[in-house]
Amino acid sequence: MSTKLLLACLLLCSFTAIFSVVCITLFQQQQLKFFSSLNSTFSNNLQVWPKLEIGWRMAVATIIGFLGSAFGTVGGVGGGGIFVPMLTLIVGFDTKSAAALSKCMIMGASGASVWYNIRVEHPTKEVPILDYDLALLFQPMLMLGINLGIAFSVVFPYWLITILIIFLYLGTSSWSFCKGIVMWKNETILKNELEKQQETLANSRGEFIIDANYEPLNPTAEKSTIDIIRFNLNWKRLLLLVIVWVIFVLLQILEKDVAACSTWYWVLNLIQFPVAFGVFGYEAIKLYEEGKKRKIRGNTESVCGASIEFTPMTISFCGLCGLIGGTVGGLLGSGGGFILGPLLLEIGVIPQVASATATFVMLFSSSLSVLEFYFLRRFPIPHALYLMSISLLAGFWGQYFARKLVAFLKRASIIVFILSAVIFASALTMGVIGIEKSIQMINNHEFMGFLDFCANQ
Repeated sequence: MSTKLLLACLLLCSFTAIFSVVCITLFQQQQLKFFSSLNSTFSNNLQVWPKLEIGWRMAVATIIGFLGSAFGTVGGVGGGGIFVPMLTLIVGFDTKSAAALSKCMIMGASGASVWYNIRVEHPTKEVPILDYDLALLFQPMLMLGINLGIAFSVVFPYWLITILIIFLYLGTSSWSFCKGIVMWKNETILKNELEKQQETLANSRGEFIIDANYEPLNPTAEKSTIDIIRFNLNWKRLLLLVIVWVIFVLLQILEKDVAACSTWYWVLNLIQFPVAFGVFGYEAIKLYEEGKKRKIRGNTESVCGASIEFTPMTISFCGLCGLIGGTVGGLLGSGGGFILGPLLLEIGVIPQVASATATFVMLFSSSLSVLEFYFLRRFPIPHALYLMSISLLAGFWGQYFARKLVAFLKRASIIVFILSAVIFASALTMGVIGIEKSIQMINNHEFMGFLDFCANQ
């Protein structure tokens, strides 16, 4: 599936969902007062926080949380689509609290994944494993989208979120699976060619001479862990990412003491846009100029880790995907990686770097979400600490075993298949739950249009 087809799918899904909401909202306009009051009463009593106690529910949640975090960080998607159903169906949390706790788990798993990744080398080049240029391109738009998604999470009807889950998750998982099949076939061809070369270059002792042009998945040069960490940390780029994160955090801290929909409320929210678009524009111009200069010099080396040409169209596409991914991630309680991970693969980033960069960006976005949910008092602290500790362990060991498996089999496509499987599992679990709850709301004649934004903040 090409980049244009992926963009068309995202736009079609968005326009279809919005059009459907408008139609239902107009149809139920006469019932707005009654159902709004009913829904308001229901929402106020909706918060359900079970006690943290040892039992089969917590045991099952621990196992699912560990596996979801392990596979989610390897694929670079976080695993929010698995955490939310697990927390609602098994542990017993309400949907909004489950989404908030899901962000805590994603933050823990992403932090462990980043710590592991900065301790390993790039699989094929003498460059950092984290692509800071792509991180700066996506991070501000993803964080802006996260804020928008959280703000709208109390306004959007549940059935609309279900539609977004089904379309976007199934679309991205199908694309990732097709991408993985293509990579698997290419790896098979490469391995067959290398085996033929080894047979023809066998020396008299029966020892094989490996092709010097082959770039192994693990570099042969030995470096200490400290040297690798220093090499992987670009302090200037990292400082800029942290500054953007701090600005968003400060705006959220200031906003919590401001009345909803007041003048200062809108001012603080609107400041996020120039900050996000400013950093995105700075990085977009940098990538565009670098690509243009290399093209003039006849240098075919790719910009960043991507194989595409950074034209205004492709840069706009990346920004749109980051914004959509963050917005839907804020609505669903995921980290936005279900779009960011496949998108990095689409623009030509190798799976190991795509996974490392996606989890690196999600660390910023998920931590921002956790702070926002903390200010809104959306999750219990004991559960958050316990689930985060499980995710920390899972994120680290998931990355460890996945890298060992990739190095052993010499097939990076395994990461892509894991990415596809996690997104598909999220589509099934959240889609089925969403459809069931939407049907229940229809049978109860509940209001299914947009709720009042200011009244529900």
